[in-house]
Amino acid sequence: MRVIDLSSPVDAAGWEPDPIVHEIMTPAEGAAHMAAEMKEHFGLDFDPADLPGGELLSLDTLTLTSHTGTHVDAPSHYGSVGDYGRPRNIDEMPLDWFLRPAVVLDVSDVGVGAIGVERIEKQIAEIGYTPQPLDIVMLHTGASQHAGTSRYFTDFAGLDGPATDFLLDLGVRVIGTDAWSLDAPFGHMIRTFQETGDRSVLWPAHFAGRRREYCQVERLAHLDTLPTHGFRVSCFPVKITGAGAGWTRAVALIDE
Repeated sequence: MRVIDLSSPVDAAGWEPDPIVHEIMTPAEGAAHMAAEMKEHFGLDFDPADLPGGELLSLDTLTLTSHTGTHVDAPSHYGSVGDYGRPRNIDEMPLDWFLRPAVVLDVSDVGVGAIGVERIEKQIAEIGYTPQPLDIVMLHTGASQHAGTSRYFTDFAGLDGPATDFLLDLGVRVIGTDAWSLDAPFGHMIRTFQETGDRSVLWPAHFAGRRREYCQVERLAHLDTLPTHGFRVSCFPVKITGAGAGWTRAVALIDE
């Protein structure tokens, strides 16, 4: 079995609208820290100099949102009330949603804007495979080439409302994208709303989750290296109690 990494890194050096803070405690600093903690909490005296090289363990402390890097959005991210009842948090979602046969739809020709039903239907016809219930569908928009830069947050394509419903009608419950959002960019949605007055163009993919329970996987990578179907994806979210999202190390599993 071949394992292909589909995850974007959590990288404090990359550009983020909500910057990542990554503080690193060296092994030597970790030794002094651990000695102080053992003294304070357990009344134990310990001299770090007794350790080889005066070092113990390094320690990383990060400040970031649960939507940084590759992550899974839970229904509770889309709103506080769902037509189907209380939207579940990420720690409440069924695990069997996140290890499933997967499908890649190449919509990289769309550019910046909204992806409609016709484009999804066209791609499904081209690959000769219709997503089955609980398949994981992933959109290759080409946006991941801009990861780590400000363009990643402005230059991509996202699903419109009817296209989202089309996939959900097929029984899909996890939809992924290599873009920052499953919706079109802020600028595109807001300009379209200002021109038309149509509120349905504002965050339609996310707001579909208020009517129908499903999860999104955002900020995937390397979708261009995958076959269109005939493989599985594992994207189990980190179990953060009460959270609207959880990070995931998404991978493709291809039998050889």
